[in-house]
Amino acid sequence: MLIREDIERLRKSPEEHSKRIQEMTRWVEGLGESGNYVGGEPLVTTGRYVSKDNVLSDGPFIEAKESISGYVFIKAENLDQAVSIVQTCPLVLNDTMVIEVRPIMALNT
Repeated sequence: MLIREDIERLRKSPEEHSKRIQEMTRWVEGLGESGNYVGGEPLVTTGRYVSKDNVLSDGPFIEAKESISGYVFIKAENLDQAVSIVQTCPLVLNDTMVIEVRPIMALNT
C-alpha cells in the first residue's frame, strides 16, 4: 500500500499529522492482530526529487497536491482481498487519504 495524502496540509498542522499517524497506527495494529500486517512506516514530509538532470529540494513531489506519505506491506490472498482490507482504513473512509494498492513483483533470480 502506498499512502497518499495532502502533504502541504500535514506540514501546516503538525498536531493533525500526529493525530493521523496515531489513527493509522491503531488501524495497522488491527491488521497485525488479523495476521495481515507485514511492515511499513510513515515518511517525513520533506525530501528530494531526483531526475537525470536535476535534484530538486522543494519536496519529494513537484506540483502534485497529493504525495506518498508512507507505505504498508500486508499479506493478502489476492489484489481483491488487499483492496477489501484497505477499504477498512478510517482515513480512507473519511475521505482524507487515498491508498494505492499494488502487488509486489516477484523476481526470478
